Amino acid sequence: MVTKLDLARDWLPRYTGMPLEKFGDYVLLTNFRTYVSKFAKKFGCEVHGEDRPMQAATNEDGLTIVNFGIGSPNAATVMDLLTAYHPEAVLFLGKCGGLKTSTEIGNFILPIGAIRGEGTSDDYLPKLVPALPSFKLHKFVSDKLVERKLDYRTGVIYTTNRRVWEHDEQFKARLVEYTPIAIDMEVATLFIVGHKNEISRGALLLVSDLPMSEHGIKTQASDAKVDSNWSDVHLEIGIESLTEIGEKGEKIKHFRY
Repeated sequence: MVTKLDLARDWLPRYTGMPLEKFGDYVLLTNFRTYVSKFAKKFGCEVHGEDRPMQAATNEDGLTIVNFGIGSPNAATVMDLLTAYHPEAVLFLGKCGGLKTSTEIGNFILPIGAIRGEGTSDDYLPKLVPALPSFKLHKFVSDKLVERKLDYRTGVIYTTNRRVWEHDEQFKARLVEYTPIAIDMEVATLFIVGHKNEISRGALLLVSDLPMSEHGIKTQASDAKVDSNWSDVHLEIGIESLTEIGEKGEKIKHFRY
């Protein structure tokens, strides 16, 4: 019988173009090819998968970065594929839309949890199971932010499968009722599938737009400005966090029921 592990070990290289033995113990996940390109340029390492659904690279320290694409189905897929070897920790570097008046473009958010509005995670665990990160990983990322004297927020993220919703007043009213700090398309799925697969996981989000305001809705021009001003430091914090956590951080243990 073909097992899930058999499939993951076959499909992770197939999706990324990178041999299984090249994957490192710590993994940065992102939605952006540019992050993989910047990572490879910084460390002088090869980018795999230019002709595949996902791109990946690993540096000499054993830190891997993977661009898995956009949306909760892709987030679930990559967290399933990583069971091929069960990395020590996975940190997602993504963007989100700020929903609170106190949240500004360029803020960093460490989610303390996520509302499962995407539906994908329902295939993994019952709806009442909360989508949570691994606390010790987030604690270490927080230390890196403080060292750089960067302001950041914590709060609950609302994860949705919807991409174009800014015109939907009923949906926006529900968001206000749920009181999340921001909205994205992957975090709840990453947290739930990571929990199901016993992979330590976290997310460092960059606020790229303020979609509840007509003037804060993301455009191609505004997103390019966010990338220019904040993407480099976003990536650097992720690199520093996962490079040093193995030496300086508390050991991360997955809680088993």
